[in-house]
Amino acid sequence: MSEKWHTSEEPDIPPPVTMFRPARPPGPQLIAMESYSALELFQLYLSPSVCQTIIKNSNAYAEKNQDAARKPWQNMSVKDLYSYLSVVIYMGLVKVPALTDYWNGSRLYRIGFPASVISGRKFQAISAALHLSDPKKDAENMKKKGTPAYDRLGKLKPVYQQIRDACKTFFHPHQNIAVDERMVASKARIGLKQYMKEKPTKWGYKLFVLADSTYGYTWDFFIYEGKSPVAQADQTRGHSYESVMALVDEKILGTGYKLYVDNFYTSPSLFRDLLQKGIWACGTIRSNRVGFPQATDNRLPRNAPRGSMRCIRKDKLLFVEWKDTREVLMCSSFHSANGDRTVQRRMRTRSGEWTELTVPIPAAVADYNKNMGGVDLSDALIGYYTVLRNTRKWYRALFYHFIDIAVVNAFIIHQQMALARNQKPKTQKEFREALVLELADWNDPATSARQITGGPLGNACHRPKFITEIGDDSRRRCRVCHQKTLVICQACNAYLCFQATRDCFNPWHDEHNFTKM
Repeated sequence: MSEKWHTSEEPDIPPPVTMFRPARPPGPQLIAMESYSALELFQLYLSPSVCQTIIKNSNAYAEKNQDAARKPWQNMSVKDLYSYLSVVIYMGLVKVPALTDYWNGSRLYRIGFPASVISGRKFQAISAALHLSDPKKDAENMKKKGTPAYDRLGKLKPVYQQIRDACKTFFHPHQNIAVDERMVASKARIGLKQYMKEKPTKWGYKLFVLADSTYGYTWDFFIYEGKSPVAQADQTRGHSYESVMALVDEKILGTGYKLYVDNFYTSPSLFRDLLQKGIWACGTIRSNRVGFPQATDNRLPRNAPRGSMRCIRKDKLLFVEWKDTREVLMCSSFHSANGDRTVQRRMRTRSGEWTELTVPIPAAVADYNKNMGGVDLSDALIGYYTVLRNTRKWYRALFYHFIDIAVVNAFIIHQQMALARNQKPKTQKEFREALVLELADWNDPATSARQITGGPLGNACHRPKFITEIGDDSRRRCRVCHQKTLVICQACNAYLCFQATRDCFNPWHDEHNFTKM
């Protein structure tokens, strides 16, 4: 059955919507909005356990590849790793033509700071030895190459999943979220590399990212391997469908979220399935998508004036065609075709003069333009002071990107906590400067106990507390298994199962190196 296009003047009834019910209160997920140092926030993502994994595997990798003609490898310590990271982040603040120029003592390149933290020779030795996975497991994995059991991301896995989990643990997104691709530049020759002509970085590793549209917080991501990110996924749905479903989990996020995507992802089947999960969606759409309305009448003519609009409502989805400088096609599961929003446009008159014109704009287009840029905002925050360095090892390039994600997410949490205390937050440059100095000045664990025990919650007294008030508001989702629980940790305010048949309290605290009392 064919549909018919309607004008914006004709009445339209939007579909019924559900209430916004996030699984956790949006914003930072810390015990209190108190003041934390830049290093403490950074350690939420690069925790002491992650650092120990990197140190252990890097030392093993260096011993395995030890050259007899060179000076024997001296095992890297936590102090060495922190000094190394301090200079790596510093390199994103201060750019010079060559790596060796940071230790150049000439009058032209007398920088001073890197040499005061770590010697140039030691920095290059750590760069060459940096390894995230166990070399023995790498060798076992290589034997499986060419078989389904081979793990293409094996050299990243020990850090990759922990970074993802930390991003979701310490911040909960606000109602508007966006999914888009991100490119990590690399010159390494490996099959993971992708080409995207529309991105500023055209060659590199492709990440699919879910970000908070308001603040640009990277809440979840995964690396594209050239296969489905979802186990036993329905291949008939398409890669774009599977990518969104891999990132949007209503059990962890909650319901009532508004997801914005571009025309690579938008499809009627995706939006309808998201509605079943209690998540609204809005995005640009291609006219050749399966399920796009096949109307009996023509769409807008090419010479239609700016602001012209047509729409079709099909089931619970609204399809909008709007004329700007070019045709814009939208699909939304929560917008109405009616509205009185306008936008300013500059137009050239027949006499050649420029004039301001007020143009009506559909609500779906206006909200999309406002909220779709969550991933772009995150990319911009990372791009200002990116720590990415040229390396031939693909996993090191992605590790440097993980450092960028950790720094920017920590900075966003700092901003939110400072504003909650009615204080002026640091700029990203000031935050990075503070982090560089704190990493460089890190000393013995005994003098910095709060930093090395899994973030700012480490020294608190972690005891389970049973919530006696029975009611819908008192039952919360477990942070690990996401089932309902009546137990909360007194120190970190995390809801965790604590039963004989389902104990999430102890494993969760063991993973984060928290001391239970």
